[in-house]
Amino acid sequence: MMPHHPATPARSPAPLPCGLEGAGASWEQLLHLLREFRDARDWKQFHTPKDLAAAIAIEAGELQERFLWKREEEIEALLATPAGKQGVVDELADVLICSLLLADRLGVDVGRIVAEKTAHNARKYPVAKAKGTAQKYTELE
Repeated sequence: MMPHHPATPARSPAPLPCGLEGAGASWEQLLHLLREFRDARDWKQFHTPKDLAAAIAIEAGELQERFLWKREEEIEALLATPAGKQGVVDELADVLICSLLLADRLGVDVGRIVAEKTAHNARKYPVAKAKGTAQKYTELE
């Protein structure tokens, strides 16, 4: 069993860059922010598809570790505390950041690929067969 992370201290959110203060930023705004951050540090040289894919898996593992060995009620208690929820949100942000950087590196439109994949999944999992079940599409009748 892996040791648990110490609780992430609650913190005030950092001020958002100009143009990102609203309810949500567009994919393009987020990519612009990430490119600026990366380029100011000369990190583009390290952002190969292989390394970004590995970073996604590693960050996803860190996200999963926040829930490892916890019962549902323990997870709810964790998420009910500002520090516990912030730790989960930070790991989720890392997964999203690496995913967006990989999409950018591959030159794909995030909105388009998400919409296309959702349409593909809708064909694989029609509501009439998939509603209320966690079965894989190959097991649906």
